[in-house]
Amino acid sequence: MKLLTDEELRQALDKQIFHLISETADELGLECYVIGGYVRDLFLERPSNDIDVVVIGSGILLASEVQKKLGKHAHLSVFKNFGTAQIKVRSKEHGEMEIEFVGARKESYSHDSRKPVVEDGTIEDDQNRRDFTINAMALCLNSKRFGELVDPFDGLYDLEDGIIATPLDPDITFSDDPLRMMRCIRFATQLNFFIEDETFDALERNKERIKIISGERIAEELNKIILSTTPSKGFIDLERCGLLEIIFPELYALEGVETRNGRAHKDNFYHTLEVLDNVAKATKERDSDKALWLRWAALLHDIGKPKSKRWDNTLGWTFHNHNYIGEKMVPQIFRRMKLPMNEKMKYVEKLVGLHMRPIAIADDEVTDSAVRRLLLEAGDDIDDLMLLCNADITSKNEVRKQQFRQNFALVKEKLVAIEEKDRIRNMKFAVDGEEIMQMFGLQPSREVGILKNAMKDAILDGIIPNEHDACVEFLKKQRGTEC
Repeated sequence: MKLLTDEELRQALDKQIFHLISETADELGLECYVIGGYVRDLFLERPSNDIDVVVIGSGILLASEVQKKLGKHAHLSVFKNFGTAQIKVRSKEHGEMEIEFVGARKESYSHDSRKPVVEDGTIEDDQNRRDFTINAMALCLNSKRFGELVDPFDGLYDLEDGIIATPLDPDITFSDDPLRMMRCIRFATQLNFFIEDETFDALERNKERIKIISGERIAEELNKIILSTTPSKGFIDLERCGLLEIIFPELYALEGVETRNGRAHKDNFYHTLEVLDNVAKATKERDSDKALWLRWAALLHDIGKPKSKRWDNTLGWTFHNHNYIGEKMVPQIFRRMKLPMNEKMKYVEKLVGLHMRPIAIADDEVTDSAVRRLLLEAGDDIDDLMLLCNADITSKNEVRKQQFRQNFALVKEKLVAIEEKDRIRNMKFAVDGEEIMQMFGLQPSREVGILKNAMKDAILDGIIPNEHDACVEFLKKQRGTEC
């Protein structure tokens, strides 16, 4: 973090857009400030194109006049019910940015809603209602005080010390708007900050209040935690304060170690977080949307283990078919959390269902047949599946881990070789079910499926090539044998 002098703050605001807002506010006789995340990120030297401007008076009036001066490159949206306006700017001169204008206000809340009763207020009132001290800092934009920092809660010192704390009583802050509890943990995760003790204790005391927040809003914050550099930090904080059990009981159920006859299984919660962090490291350069769903697959890859856990007197603890159980749980979790029920969910579902396959192959003899089947089922997602499975190798036994990695490398080599030779990925079989029915005069039935699977197995096992005549000949012999 960089401590900026008064002159450096003025230089940081030395952009045409801020001078335009300053000039317009002075003409209208309005006091105005840039506030919140943009100010915080100036000190953290993080790029930001989202600007929040608070106005002592009408934010809509100031936004309207600024838009007129910006002209055709600026689009104005007015939200009269909320007393806010937004300008989206896209031009060579200003670049791309979004500027939110809002009148300064003070708020009061009822116990059963996070929607406040709003009144006009001062800059002090507006800073009082902010969620965290580091988000309550403001820089004046009026010409006489241009760049002057207004920091009543010492947010600058909290930034310097890496602390998340609320401006006022954290119990009131979190009870008024329980979503702030998720934001508290999200900011601590994104910035790698610590949550101040009194603030963390308030998270524990107010955790039940999260139940009035919609699944969509919780999922938005979870997505931001998952996309952070070290997402495990956020999930550990969620577990420690008691929120995780409420918002994500399936993940919470992974926690803990059970011992029987001196034999214990690993803590699957912390194993999952280790896998998630491994995937986060491997996807930090990816487009955020693509990285997000692979990280969700990492978070959910062992979600079926609590339901599949069994004790076997010979084998010890087992989790047979936890991948298939987890695969069936994915749509339920996505639906409840209001996550997209489209190809993104199906991608996560697929990776959860297949995540044991490469490891099972690596743990046994790496046959061409097994690799062909894996390629066929994974299709274009094979590379992501292999990345997930590599991240899943977290054994504390270094000898076993090394053996896994060596066998895993062999699986990767086989995947490349077989893909180049046989073009298995997303392959289409030379004869489909429709032709099988025509060939033998069959109606849709179990027999058609048996014949089709027998042909597929023969191709994948290398018994016949994926060519029309060879497949027809095989199917005729197969049906003759069955008859």
